[in-house]
Amino acid sequence: MNRKIIVCLVLLGVLSLTLIGCSSPQKKPETPPMPAPQQATQQQEPDITVFMHETGEKKTMKMEEYLAGVVAGEMKNDWPVEALAAQAIIARTFTLEAMETKGGVPERGTQASTDIKEFQAYNAKAVNDNIKKAVQMTRGMVLTYQGKPIKGWFHASAGGITATAKEGLNYREAEPPYIESVQSPDELAPADIKNWTIVFPKEAVMAAMAKMGKKVNDISSIEITQKGPSGRAVMLRVNREVEVSGPELRVALDSTKLKSMLLDKIEVGEENVTFAGKGYGHGVGMSQWGANRMAKDGKKPEEIVTHYFKGVKVEKRWD
Repeated sequence: MNRKIIVCLVLLGVLSLTLIGCSSPQKKPETPPMPAPQQATQQQEPDITVFMHETGEKKTMKMEEYLAGVVAGEMKNDWPVEALAAQAIIARTFTLEAMETKGGVPERGTQASTDIKEFQAYNAKAVNDNIKKAVQMTRGMVLTYQGKPIKGWFHASAGGITATAKEGLNYREAEPPYIESVQSPDELAPADIKNWTIVFPKEAVMAAMAKMGKKVNDISSIEITQKGPSGRAVMLRVNREVEVSGPELRVALDSTKLKSMLLDKIEVGEENVTFAGKGYGHGVGMSQWGANRMAKDGKKPEEIVTHYFKGVKVEKRWD
């Protein structure tokens, strides 16, 4: 065979081996470059129309002015400024997400409402320098996932561990990718939040069940049949036959009394039902008492919120 042809065949063979990954084991493929961080959508601070439920009027104000009243309504104004700032990021995110997905509060014809049952708590009278500083230091900051504002869920205390949305809220849609069960430093919460016991008359429990379409004539037993990732009661079985949603029963009974579904025990007596547990709230998203502790430990607002929401970015939407 011609010498030149032999050399070409040898070179082709070496090239083929390289292409199929048979090159020298010492040579590692280069790590692909990390994608550039997504740029925030720059815009002007919006004016929003707020339904003032105390007076029934509709008031237009700057977004940041509105948020100061929300933070003052949702968190104690003497808390560490970094915790208040984390709440400001959550409140701003909650507001923008609601505006973008459903137009705010369409039944009122406004972007927001001061009625906590409709939107968020609001207390302009409690706004102090601490609140103003917290809002200003996070001005325009929003939590986003894939460029869109997330659902800014929060609660008073996680009892040490947060819940998934399906577990804590009986969320009917797909679990948001940014919600995971994480450890939460809630040890600064008051004693009656860290561990609590509540007694309901059987009649109250039966009335709550009836509101849920689960009518029973008596209660002989209640057992937890399903728990979520954090250990919260997701499903209960009453009288060994009636299945009841844990989060829905909590709301039907009174969520300020049955503080959490992170339960340690349920006892059925002759006339009463006793629940014992820890934490306060649905447990999804940011724990306010956890944020308090993290702020006292020197964490920045961005560190606090990204602890509770995974894979999110803090974007600055306006200056």
